[in-house]
Amino acid sequence: MDHDTGLTLVVPPALLTRSRFAFKVPPKPQSAQTLNVDCDALTSEQRWLRPADFPSYPKFLRLARVRFRVTLGLSPAMFSLRNCGLWVAASLTKKRLTLARFSGDSAAPLATKFDVIVIGGGHAGTEAAAAAARCGSRTLLLTHRVDTIGQMSCNPSFGGIGKGHLMREVDALDGLCSRICDQSGVHYKVLNRRKGPAVWGLRAQIDRKLYKQNMQKEILNTPLLTVQEGAVEDLILTEPEPEYTGKCRVSGVVLADGSTVHAESVVLTTGTFLRGVIVIGLEMHPAGRLGDQPSIGLAHTLEKLGFVVGRLKTGTPPRIAKESINFSILNKQTPDNPSIPFSFISETVWIKPEDQLPCYLTHTNPKVDEIVLENLHLNSHIKETTRGPRYCPSIESKVLRFPNRLHQVWLEPEGMDSDLIYPQGLSVTLPAELQEKMITCIKGLEKAKMIQPGYGVQYDYLDPRQITPSLETHLVQRLFFAGQINGTTGYEEAAAQGVIAGINASLRVKRKPPFVVSRTEGYIGVLIDDLTTLGTNEPYRMFTSRAEFRLSLRPDNADSRLTFRGYKEVGCVSQQRYERASWMKSSLEEGISVLKSIEFSSSKWKKLIPEASISIGKSLPLRALDVLKYEEVDMKLLATAVPAPLKKYITCRELAERLKIEAIYESVLFHQQQQIKEVQQEEALQLPKDLDYLTLRDVSLSYEVREKLHFSRPETIGAASRIPGVTPAAIINLLRFVKTTQQRQAAMDELPNTDQYLCETDKLEERHL
Repeated sequence: MDHDTGLTLVVPPALLTRSRFAFKVPPKPQSAQTLNVDCDALTSEQRWLRPADFPSYPKFLRLARVRFRVTLGLSPAMFSLRNCGLWVAASLTKKRLTLARFSGDSAAPLATKFDVIVIGGGHAGTEAAAAAARCGSRTLLLTHRVDTIGQMSCNPSFGGIGKGHLMREVDALDGLCSRICDQSGVHYKVLNRRKGPAVWGLRAQIDRKLYKQNMQKEILNTPLLTVQEGAVEDLILTEPEPEYTGKCRVSGVVLADGSTVHAESVVLTTGTFLRGVIVIGLEMHPAGRLGDQPSIGLAHTLEKLGFVVGRLKTGTPPRIAKESINFSILNKQTPDNPSIPFSFISETVWIKPEDQLPCYLTHTNPKVDEIVLENLHLNSHIKETTRGPRYCPSIESKVLRFPNRLHQVWLEPEGMDSDLIYPQGLSVTLPAELQEKMITCIKGLEKAKMIQPGYGVQYDYLDPRQITPSLETHLVQRLFFAGQINGTTGYEEAAAQGVIAGINASLRVKRKPPFVVSRTEGYIGVLIDDLTTLGTNEPYRMFTSRAEFRLSLRPDNADSRLTFRGYKEVGCVSQQRYERASWMKSSLEEGISVLKSIEFSSSKWKKLIPEASISIGKSLPLRALDVLKYEEVDMKLLATAVPAPLKKYITCRELAERLKIEAIYESVLFHQQQQIKEVQQEEALQLPKDLDYLTLRDVSLSYEVREKLHFSRPETIGAASRIPGVTPAAIINLLRFVKTTQQRQAAMDELPNTDQYLCETDKLEERHL
């Protein structure tokens, strides 16, 4: 504190992770002075607390003495803080420094009213903010720190089985993560190739630094999108709109410094920050992520509003120095050649296969099990009743659930110029010294050096049955939830929810119908339907097995399922992407038609393509589309045999591959389309939004069923049928009620308007007289 000016510098922990800062004031030449201030001399006020203030923090969280160079002047002026491209502005007359980062001109004043506010700059938040802006809404993205936008807090990878499907669908709606991955990957591979293309999983190891740079560049250059640093402590609530359900309506947010920002819609993407706690061994410290403070005030607000709050946990592995690993004795995995991009508009990825980095495979052993079992009393995270991820468990959970087994540990690079290795499959929350001991028991890691220990995170989530398929909450109008706040785990699940929440927040502002993806249209629909009807008591992750119609919901056709809807119904898809999808659709239709029109006898096909296992005993002629179904045959081989009509379909790699996939699934898709139509008929039966299930008298329902329907508030008969505990008999009774209500309403609509009829009768009588 400088006693001459009365200015108190209050520095949040996020900025104390930097090495040095320069505080500048345009001084009067005669009064300029430079003052070196030790960070330990700065006092903490209210919420701005430094980890160094707590001796109980482990060593890796404590901060060294940081020195600040402060240039002070006596003239009242604006001063700026600059570090790593971040600018902060505040008046010398104020007692507190409020941190902010704006897109565009840093000196421009922040607007106090937006169409949409998105809280959180993680994978759900960035997709939601960008989607709302693409839809034409003036959007504000609020985040604790601008420099953590696009940060990959856990694993340095995207995609996988089921998750890769979500990424393709996000991309089909012009989302960001797939394009950014194509610009940032260091190892691209398609998983599950032993099975059919419907369940292939696109996956990539990602350069953390490069992904974050590219995402920040995209976000900070998105039209209509403003980014500001700040912590949200409360919501501004007003009277509800009478035509919608909900006890109140959100109209803005209150920041930690007491300032307010108003908006028509608000999207919450708080990740693990709601009352987040980091756990290592027996030590527990409030944090939403390593080095970031949790969100406490917002959690209290949501609880007071009546939201049902649960508790989940997750974890992350330690980080290991690359040079300390003996890779020569480990199994090496190389990337695919050619590499398949995630985005439909990427011709190829940014890096050649030969320049990509390999991954390596090792395994745990009985010594690892022994260390884990002998030290369970030193691990509070594993003793907690809070549920962790079933499909990405900690090493402690795997040892307890599957004793006497060897578990895979994938050693994954964190970037092209990073000296860190991420041991996938070794998530652990033991004390740091025991983690180091355990690591050195593993093959190839005997001399490994641990740079950062693994840790667990426990956090609040809200029961997702409290949101609609548009991700708007039942309790508070115009408030949307996306990401881990809904009980999911994974970057891809968060991104998928983010793009839907952003689109619908924008549509809500424009008073347009919501954009809903059904489970017959995409994995996004499966994800949201599972959450809103079934709920979850453990971190939810996507698998292909969750989708009933996975033969139709393939990674290759996500554009034909969603891009046209996104362009025509919402306006979130660019003209370039729409034209690309239109060209692909027409090319596929034309190509399939040509392939059906080419017919030869089986013996002639065998002569033309001897590699194919075609039986020459068949008397009926074979279409080229039928020949393409054989495993040995692709479009290139087929075009060599019949060049004239087919040569043009192999100039585009993606088109040739999609024609092959369409041929493979031609016969089974017909039957699946019939099943989809039946489900869509059920989904078309809308339930009235204002139904009070607890007091409804015209339908026979048990009290248990009434409670479940009242809590989940399904929008269709189909959604109601998927709620656990809602019996088939209850569905039949509900169906009868809906149809009877619709018939009554239709009959009323057909009757002439009584008032108008009487008025016209009176006029006729007057004329007669």
